[in-house]
Amino acid sequence: MKRVVIALALVSIASAANAQVLDLWPQGKVAFGVYAPSEGERGKPPVYSAAGAAAAAANPLYDYVFLNLEGAYDPAAVKTYGEVLKKNSRKTLIVRIPPISKDGADATKARVKEIFDAGADGVTIPHIRDIDEAKLALSFFTAAKANVWTPKNPKGTKLAMLMLEDPKAIEQRKEIADLPGISILACGIGSLGQALGGGPEGRAGAERGTQQVLEETKRVKIANMLTANAKDVEQRVKEGFLALLMQGAQADEAIKIGRAAAGR
Repeated sequence: MKRVVIALALVSIASAANAQVLDLWPQGKVAFGVYAPSEGERGKPPVYSAAGAAAAAANPLYDYVFLNLEGAYDPAAVKTYGEVLKKNSRKTLIVRIPPISKDGADATKARVKEIFDAGADGVTIPHIRDIDEAKLALSFFTAAKANVWTPKNPKGTKLAMLMLEDPKAIEQRKEIADLPGISILACGIGSLGQALGGGPEGRAGAERGTQQVLEETKRVKIANMLTANAKDVEQRVKEGFLALLMQGAQADEAIKIGRAAAGR
């Protein structure tokens, strides 16, 4: 009997091995993450190495690592990061792939499964243009047989993240937020600002859109991810974002400030 109990415990630990953010969000706590740093030369395709993954795994400030493959899809990078993070930490690996509008539905569907099979814990589909595309994107997670975490499925182990970066999608934010199967819904504040014409008006409109999406994620009790830095991370914590993402040389400093603001 004792062996059975131990075995069940080990299975439970293994199933949640890379779900560090899922220790936090059900408690309403903020998770802090970092963009996986590219080690490639400027102007050339990014390079993601095992050494870079090991450095991220060893940093106690990070709850998750965000691997951005939107501009250059590279499943080998996912395998590298997935293997190293699982071996050396419990950090969650979230991977952003190119949007449906770039390479089509069939390619995106195949990539969602490929990314999960390569060892990622979450997949981000950016530039969701409207509710119909949101439904299509979520169907890819179902096709991949991903057990997606949501407040209604608290035993889920995978993350489905959609990004709203276009005005029509922001207009339909409530209907999109109500769709089942979303773990993280985020406003792409930079891209939305450009779509709104750029400049001060575009930035102001993007901030409004960000806050509107945040309001909906709070309503349905899912996570909302946003980039932050040392100057605004405390504000973003107070506003209620559950996933804050840093990058660059000042990432650790920003996370320390954010953790202090979040009482972590």
